[in-house]
Amino acid sequence: MAIRLAPLLLVVWGLVSVPPLTAADREGQRPAKKAEPWRALHLLNYETDKDLETLGGQVPKLAEMGLNVIILEVDYGFKFEAYPKLRRGRDPITPEGAAKLTAVCRKSGIRLIPQFQCLGHQSWKANTGPLLTVYPELDLTPGAFPQNKGIYCREWDPLNPKVNEIVFKLIDEILDAFKADAFHVGMDEVFLLGSEQSPSTKGKDPAKVFAKAVNDLHQHLVKGRKVEMLMWGDRLIDAKKYNWDEWEASKNGTAPAVDLIPTDIIICPWHYERRDAYPSVPMFLDKGFRVLPASWKKLDASKALIEYSEKQKSPKMLGHLFTTWGGRKDNLTEYPPLVQGLKLLQSSAK
Repeated sequence: MAIRLAPLLLVVWGLVSVPPLTAADREGQRPAKKAEPWRALHLLNYETDKDLETLGGQVPKLAEMGLNVIILEVDYGFKFEAYPKLRRGRDPITPEGAAKLTAVCRKSGIRLIPQFQCLGHQSWKANTGPLLTVYPELDLTPGAFPQNKGIYCREWDPLNPKVNEIVFKLIDEILDAFKADAFHVGMDEVFLLGSEQSPSTKGKDPAKVFAKAVNDLHQHLVKGRKVEMLMWGDRLIDAKKYNWDEWEASKNGTAPAVDLIPTDIIICPWHYERRDAYPSVPMFLDKGFRVLPASWKKLDASKALIEYSEKQKSPKMLGHLFTTWGGRKDNLTEYPPLVQGLKLLQSSAK
């Protein structure tokens, strides 16, 4: 979910933008403002300016409910200028539409963070996304898996320098349009690194290849653009250690990358089932990452993850992220996990 900021101050809920301390503050006359926990919502399938208007109309009510962060997955649904052929849809989001939504969110005190799904999720079912359709040579497994049969999603080749050359320009356009101080890079559910069908990564350590992709993005976003960087956490979790499936955690060797990437990245481990414990949360905290756990549609699972996370009592525990993964665009304020989860978060903060 990285802040382009002046002074930074470590406070109870993480790194946040605050005014610099004055003499009065240091003398105890005016205590520094305590940061609020993140109460965040991830959204996708908002791919036109009209969609953004629909979202914007709900923002004031969402803010009243306690929401203070929206992570909007944009991907290729944007009117790119550098690479027009990579636009998805007839009427993709324009810079003007993005600016209007940003203004609405800021007026309501909601931080808007765009997302571009990196590395994985470059196809869905039989449909391949714009990047690998226009530039098939950037496919991690070129020519393999016709009609995308036998795989979950296609992935781009993180070892091909042309990928970053193109993708970084797309990211920059999205960042500028939304005037964002943070960016979510996705990076979940990557399965093909090191595949026999991957000429560039066959025989290579998947953890090192995955870490390279993460570090390249970090270099561009955090070091170059001075924004915060967020990513999903599943590929950094060892499925064998926790006896989890290959979706919620990694079974293909990428997990050791957790020790090869910068700890100023915000990790969003998603857990959608009810469990007695979610050990990935303290694992990431112990390694020095700020953590924003994510839940989905099951009320009992959302409640369990929120309560478990709050028990960690860590200054690097940022709050909670609710996900939707589809559904109607005009009734977010009635989404049960969000409604009940926000009430739980607000009551526990009192």
